[in-house]
Order: sequence, then C-alpha cells, then structure tokens
Amino acid sequence: MELRAFAERVLFGTSLDDKLADPGEVTDECPGSAVEAPAVPGRPVGLGFKAAGTGPSPVPASDRLADPEIRARLLHFFANHELLATELMALVLLRFPEAPAAFRAGVFRTLRDEQAHTRMYMRRLEQCGVRFGDIPVSGFFWRALAPLDSPVDYVAGLSLTFEQANLDYCRHFSAAFAGAGDGATAGLLDRVYRDEIAHVAYGLKWFRKWKPAGMSDWDAFCRQLRFPLSPQRAKGFSMNVPGRQAAGLDPEFIAALEVYSRSRGRTPRVHWFNPSAEASFLPGCPPRPKVDALARDLATLPVAMARRDDVVIVREDPPTALRRDWIAAGLDLPEFVVVPGDSPDAGTTLGERRLGGLCPWGWAPDSDRFLGPLRDRVTAADPGPDPADVAAWGVLYSKASAASLADRIAREFPRPWMDGPDCIGRVARSAREALGIVAAWRASGWHRLVAKRSVGVAGGNALRLWEPDLLPAQQAWIERNVSPDFPLVIEPWLERVAEFSMQFERGEGGVRPVGFPGLETDLRGQYLGSRAEPGWRIRPPGAVFAALGPEGAREWPEVVKLVQTLLEEWLRPWRFRGAVGVDCLVHRMPDGRTRLRPMVEINPRCTMGRVTCELMRLAAPGRTGAFRIHNRASLRSVGAGSFAELWRRLQAAAPVVRSGQPVARVTSGAIALNDPASADAALAVFTVEPGPGGRRSGR
Repeated sequence: MELRAFAERVLFGTSLDDKLADPGEVTDECPGSAVEAPAVPGRPVGLGFKAAGTGPSPVPASDRLADPEIRARLLHFFANHELLATELMALVLLRFPEAPAAFRAGVFRTLRDEQAHTRMYMRRLEQCGVRFGDIPVSGFFWRALAPLDSPVDYVAGLSLTFEQANLDYCRHFSAAFAGAGDGATAGLLDRVYRDEIAHVAYGLKWFRKWKPAGMSDWDAFCRQLRFPLSPQRAKGFSMNVPGRQAAGLDPEFIAALEVYSRSRGRTPRVHWFNPSAEASFLPGCPPRPKVDALARDLATLPVAMARRDDVVIVREDPPTALRRDWIAAGLDLPEFVVVPGDSPDAGTTLGERRLGGLCPWGWAPDSDRFLGPLRDRVTAADPGPDPADVAAWGVLYSKASAASLADRIAREFPRPWMDGPDCIGRVARSAREALGIVAAWRASGWHRLVAKRSVGVAGGNALRLWEPDLLPAQQAWIERNVSPDFPLVIEPWLERVAEFSMQFERGEGGVRPVGFPGLETDLRGQYLGSRAEPGWRIRPPGAVFAALGPEGAREWPEVVKLVQTLLEEWLRPWRFRGAVGVDCLVHRMPDGRTRLRPMVEINPRCTMGRVTCELMRLAAPGRTGAFRIHNRASLRSVGAGSFAELWRRLQAAAPVVRSGQPVARVTSGAIALNDPASADAALAVFTVEPGPGGRRSGR
C-alpha cells in the first residue's frame, strides 16, 4: 500500500476501521502533492469535536479514580488524544510530501504506535462498559496543530509538546490507577509511556537538525511554538525528569521547562511595573534616569502581586535559578513576556490572546500609552479605566489633595495625639503665595520647612528650607516649580518617630483596608523598606502604638474608618479602582509630645508597602516580613562590590526555610525579587525573620 493512500484513509476516513486498520506492507514511492489541512478530520458518528471553547477538556482528577465513571472518562480522554495524534501524523505525511524520506518513515512508525494505543484504550473502555464515542470529545489538539507550515512545526508542537507532556501524564496516572487497584490500566499506561520516550527522542532528533544554528534547544523551542501552544503544555502535573533524560533532552532544557509558567485556559491579568507613573503627568514628562534604571532592574517586582496564569511584562527573561528560588519560596509563577520595545502587542502573543485585565503599577499617561493597545483584548466586565479618566487622574496623585484631606481629618477628629491644622501643609499656586506661606510658618515658630511639588516620586521634587532666610537658589527653585496646575505644598519639617502606611483596595464594593506595614525612609524621605509585624492586617507596627499611648491604640479603628470613608468619598467621582497606599507619620512636636499624621501622601497605585502585604502570604503565621530596596549606597555601606555579592551574603546569612505543616510557609530566609546578577541600580529583597524577637533582616 502506498503511504499516501494510507494517510488519506486515516485522515479522511469516517469509521474507526478506516483509521485504525493495519496497512500491511507500505511503500513511499508516490508521495503526491501537498494537501491543505481540512477544518476537521474525518470522524465516526459520536466522535465529532465539541464546539470550540476555551481550550481542551479538563483532565479528570486522579484522586477520584475509585469512581468507575471517572476512570472511564479518563480512558476516553486518553483514547481521543491518541486518535488525534494518529490523524495529525497522517496530515503531516500529506502536508509535506517532499520532507526527507527518513523523517516520513519515522512519522509512519509513530503513527502505527498511536493506532495501537488507541485500540488498547478502546479495549479497556469496553471492559469498563463504555464505548469509544459515548463521551463528547475535544478538538483542541487538532485546532492547535493542524495549521502546520513546516515539518519542524510538527516536531515542536506534537513530539516536543503534547507527547513530552504525556511523559508526565502516563507516569502520574499509571501510579494513580495502580493505587486505585486497576493494574490493567496501569500496565497499559506504562506501555504508552515507553513508546512516548521514543517518540519524543525522534522529534528531538529532527528538531535539532532543523533548528537555527547556534540556538539552544530551549530558545528554539520557545521561538517555534505558536499561540495557543506554549512550553506550559509540554508538561503535566509534575515533571518526570528521568523520562525526559531518557528521551535525550538536555539539562538546561529540562530546568527551563520546570520553571516555565503560562496560563492553560484562565484569561491572564497583565502586570507591568511603571515607577514613572506620577512623573508622566508632568508637562513634557521629563527624563528620569534613576527611575528608568529602577524600572529596568525591578521589572519582575509584580511577581509579588501576580498569580498563577497571570502575565508579567519584563525587559529580559528572569533566569532559571531565580525562578527556582521563587518556586522554593512558595510563589506561584506567572508567565513572563519579554517586551523590549514600546508596545506589548508587537512581537508578542498578547495582541492575539484574550486577557483578564490590565494591571500596571499605576494608571497614568505612560501606562495608558503602553497598555492601551491591549484594551480590546480584555474580556473582563471591567476592562480598566477609560483613557479620559486616566488623563485626569493627576489630581489623585497630588500632594495638594493629600494636604486637603489631612486638614479635614484634623478638623473632624481632633485628638491630643493627632495632628491639628497647626502643622499640616499649606498649598501655594504661585511664587508670591509660596513666599507668603514660608513667612507665615516661620512667624508661627516653625523654622525648618520643606516645599514639595504636588507631583513627585519617592521623596523627589522636594526642597528643604532650613536656613534662616531663603537663599537665591531656593527662591529660584520655588519660582521654577510652582504653577496653578502644579502647586507646591509647604509644611514644617517634622521630627520622625515612626512611619507606616495604610494599604487599601478600591473595588466594586468600595474602599477596603488591606494592611498596615511599617515604612522606612532616608533623610530625604526616599523609600528604603517596609516591615509587616504580626497583626499587620489590622494594626500598624508596635512602635506606633508605643508612641501614641493607650488612647491612640484604643481609637485606632476609628482613625482607619475615617480615612477609609474619606478615600471612598474622594475616589468615587473619579471612577478609580485599584490599590491605594496612604503614607502616615508619627512625629515629635517641639514641646516633646508625639502626634499621628494619618495622611502624609496618597498613592493611588501599587506601592512597596502593598508589595510587602502581598509577600506576607509566603510567611508562616506570627512571623515578621521585611521588604527592602537595596541601592548602591547599600553596597557601599557593607563593602559589597556588586548586588550579586550582596545577595550571596544575604542568602548565606538567611537561607529560606519552609515549614511543612499544615501548609508550607517560609519560617525564615531571604528572597530576591529581581535578578542580583544583572541588577545595576537596585535589588529588592523580602526577608522572613526567624520568629518573635528575632533579629531584623534585610536592613
């Protein structure tokens, strides 16, 4: 029988006899011309594909195999996949008649194995009282692989993806069936497993012949797969490393696959770290080299907020070793999509996929420009803010707005331990008004002042006014940086006792509190780190209550409620949704009394304090978590020559230790949130301290 005639019978036949019959002796002397892939292969009655949906049928759970119905469903699932593989291999023989003879002969041998596997599953199904075709079947494999452009698409998509995944599924379910007392099916799966090792090895041999010269197997594999395929589909529930080694896959490929993550069906939310959000509201969006360097180094920081099946946009793929560390610490790895340019819908699959939401660090003109092209791909009921709303949200970032709300709190909640209007910042919209406010503060006894631009980043865009009289350079700075649209806030320079933040989330139900981590800044007010002590979900660090006394601790819930109410009242008209961080301060007045200012700044975006709250899900109950951004000053302070060296020291001093019961959590240890080897400006580290009273880590 000619190979072409056999392949046509398998592909277009409408009975199982056509598809599974032994062809006898086969020759390949008349391969004929190439055929186009049909929309669907020929199928017997009852085995037509279900309507295209979100993806393949879910694999039945292995812990339910004691149920005969579940066992039958799983066997039916496997039988359909083997039949699909048979049909796809027949398509390859018809689609690429000019492929090397040795390649076509290998496809034929593999096809015969798949026929045998299908017949074995059918016999086992009949023994279980189920006929092949009694259960609806998915055509996902066909839709994903039939649009083949070359033989290398076949070996990458079928041999190295679906058949490689079967190395995991066969081993997993063989053990599960054996455990359920079904030795016959366990033996069947062992037979299929041995064949699959040979099939993967065959595909790998040809893939290596055809891949670009000098490119690694892994990089070529990732490059070859087309949506909806991805390396995620090349593995099952758990990685069977020995099977892959037996098939000839190299250690680097296996390691990279082990830490690869991508959604199998749930529409992913897309996260992007844009620390320049506030600055992008400024006229002309002036360049900020330090912020750009931070964006490069900390592009992976949203891994703290992302969940399994989400996407994090990065400049470079995080290395395998770092991903392994994240997995070891208990993080659910998202998918990382490299976007080296200015648009995530160019050169990536994001413009082709359905998305569950867009989650920048902060919505602002820069995130609207960058993520805007993906809006049409969002299928969620709330696709994100309207561009017109985002353009107007500069007022939400304004320090002038925070000063106004702080003044309201002072007037509506007067307490001896709370700030009153006598030391809350005043807003100037002209140079003349600013100079008048400076004079008024000094006349009332405040000699050390600070002037802040309404929009600034992490202590930037601020000027300390400590001299008895304004210097010419200070007056020039004021004149240059004040305007009606971008006012200055001028306030006393306060002696800090303790700093913390209130983290909120505004959703459909309004503003809700998330947590109250401590805050550490340098002398200029720039962020250094955050700290979540036991009880962080309901109260600030102990130093805050120690400074405010029993009355402050007792009335703390009222303070939170007031801030929560004012935020909801303020944010609702702007249709804002998302994370909101409020910076707070306990300071010492000139007379020695301590006071709480519950609203220093409002950040309508993710903050490092929110990152700390999210990372606390990794920590064992009762532990303290410390998040720190190490910069070049940190290196100098400890005599480290690089962030990689600093990280080696931190890791040696605090290796990650996880408890096993009842749920694995980190009991102590340091976790890097970006790659220490490539960090140039910053290294983010989260440290779980050993226990109550343990030393402070990450300092």
